[in-house]
Order: sequence, then C-alpha cells, then structure tokens
Amino acid sequence: MDRDGRSSVSEALQTASFSCPVSYVVRCSTAKEANDSNKQRYVNVNGNFIGSISEASSRSLNASVAENGCVVNVVRQKIPTKKQLVDTHRQGLIIEGGVGYRQTVVIRSYEVGPDKTATLESVMNLLQETALNHVWMSGLLSNGFGATHGMMKNNLIWVVSRMHVEVDHYPIWGEIVDIDTWVGASGKNGMRRDWLIRSQATGHVYSRGTSTWVMMNQQTRRLSKMPDEVRAEISPWFIEKHAIKEDAPEKISKLDDKAKYMNSNLKPKRSDLDMNHHVNNVKYLRWMLETIPDHVLESLQLSSIILEYRRECASSDIVQSLCEPENDGILRDMDMIEDNEINILHGFSLASEILKCGGLLGSYNQGALRYTHLLQIEGEAKNEEIVRGRTTWKKKLTTIPFSTQ
Repeated sequence: MDRDGRSSVSEALQTASFSCPVSYVVRCSTAKEANDSNKQRYVNVNGNFIGSISEASSRSLNASVAENGCVVNVVRQKIPTKKQLVDTHRQGLIIEGGVGYRQTVVIRSYEVGPDKTATLESVMNLLQETALNHVWMSGLLSNGFGATHGMMKNNLIWVVSRMHVEVDHYPIWGEIVDIDTWVGASGKNGMRRDWLIRSQATGHVYSRGTSTWVMMNQQTRRLSKMPDEVRAEISPWFIEKHAIKEDAPEKISKLDDKAKYMNSNLKPKRSDLDMNHHVNNVKYLRWMLETIPDHVLESLQLSSIILEYRRECASSDIVQSLCEPENDGILRDMDMIEDNEINILHGFSLASEILKCGGLLGSYNQGALRYTHLLQIEGEAKNEEIVRGRTTWKKKLTTIPFSTQ
C-alpha cells in the first residue's frame, strides 16, 4: 500500500471512536488501483474475514464505523440478502411450503410474573420478535423496522392498525415453545399477520393472534397506498390461513371521562420508543392493564385482548387511560357484585369470601369478565384517541391438558 493509501485508512480509523476493543482491518489496493471503483476491498472484523466489497462500499463502511463507534452495522447484523431456510442463531426455520416461519424460544426469568408464567407483555414482545425475524429470513429486510427494500425506497414503514390475541394458557418459566407466524392480504393496501404459540413438549396451542398492518410515510406520518414494487416483494409470501377467524369484527365503543377507572398524566419515556420513534404498542398494553383492579389481576387471567389503533403517541404527549367494566357479560366487575347478590344468584348463604375466592363464583365464572379501554391525549388535543381496547378475563386454570391441536 502506498503513502496515500496508508493515510486514508489511518484517517478513517482516527475518526472512528471505538468504545470497545475490536480489530478493523481494510486491505486496500494500490493508489493506481484506487482509481477503479470496481476494485475490491477486504474487510476483517474481530479477526473474522467478512468478505470483499467495492471501494465505494469501503468508504461507506468507514463512515459507518465513524458514526456508530464500534463495528459497522452491516457486518454486525449480517442481514440476509436472499431467502434463508434455517437460522441456527435464532432457532428459526421456514415452514408452510416455504412462506411461513417457526421460531423456538425458551421463556426467560425476566419474561414471567410472580406466578412464574409469562406475562401478556412478554407474549406480545415475542409475537413482534418472530414477525421481524420472519422478514429477516425472507431476504427482503432493509435497514428499517421490518421494512422491505421497496418500502425504504418509498420512505414507508409498517404500522399496526388492529391486534387480536387470545390466550388459553401462559407458558411457564423455562418452558420451550414454538411460535409460528405467516402473512396474508388484508384488503388492497394492508397485510394480515397471524401467530400460533404452541408447547413444544405437548403440542398444545397456548395462544393465537391476528393483526392488520398498513403503511405510513415516515416523513409525513400519513397512511400510504401500497406501491406496486412493495406488493411484488411481499405478495409471494401471502397464504390464506387464519389463526383467529373474524368474519365481522366487533367494534369497540368509545369511552368518556365518566369511565369507572382512570389513570391520568401518563408520560412516555425515551425507553418506550421503538426504532420508528413512536411509543411501542406493548407500552399501550401496560397503561391499559394498570387500570384493572388488583383483585381481578390476582384471581383471573387475561384470556383475550383486542386493540384498535387510532393514532401515534409521541414522546411529548401526555396520556390518559380510561377503563370501564362491561355489564353485558355473564360475570360483571367484582366491585359491582354485592354479597347478597351472590347469595341470591346461587341460592346459597355461604360466606361471600368463599364465593369470591373461586367457590361457587368459580362456576359462575365460566363466562367472562370484560373491560373496555381507551388511551387518549390529554391537554390541548384532549380526547384525541390513541387506541381503543377490550380485554376479557377468565378464571386461572391450574392444569393444562396434555394433548395436541
């Protein structure tokens, strides 16, 4: 390498601010060869040969090192440029005739609650992770949050408009589960994504989920039609299969300030933002569940949740969470059931404590306790909706049938 070549590499390395010990070696051609943009450079990171790149890409990688501080993102991520059938690192593989995805996960200690079962927040996070890994395996992933190459060209991102998750059983700490996911068409400009969570030990289906996604322009923050090039990318992956059949989805009514339960002055934190710089939908779930009475959280389990997203929540927004029990369910909110009401309903005069702790009320609880939820903006834009929701609660099951579905 001549003096000019050594100087350019030295300057690039001096510009980079490394926060951890790594080796970054670029083998450059001579000054004469440097005039040819097609000549190749060789990249070695942490002692591992990565591959050859053009001079233009080499300059881009040097800039990325300077910007990101440690190791170039493209090398650290190794995003596939073509379809992969197996990913040993993520314990994932392509199924459903080459278009679906299955990932095997172990429930970690930080994903469970006091009862040693996975929380719904953890389940929702696992659904999101498998969806992103599905796109990763497809070879369509660009440098965005699940966005394809065509989407990045058109400055588009995915946003979820509706989510419906049903849970029969929650996996326990240390349990191994398989999560299947696949996509299908939803109207002209939308995409549907479904999931199944299944116990690997028994084959029993624990949870099902379905969702609808639309595209938003990242700059204008307005919904967008699906460009033809994006449709051409993703439509070969569409299949007609539904985890949850929704012939006519029931609409969720809007709550007002007279709702029985209310939490106000909720402020998003920086840690609540995702890679698209808006509040992650799992944070919405947490705000909703915080309005549920403690005795319901302790004695019942969340068996179904439906979320209808209305608008984004920015980091500067102040949020109000409203919650109202539905009176048309078989079991009403426990706060609304008087002791003498329970005795009359069952024709017995047992102590109300026994009834409320799962005795006769347990059989009465073969139905469901439902709540309607609303997250809205406080302040100048008050009553501007973020998301409507409905949660359904049933008695916790102590045993899980050993069978497959």
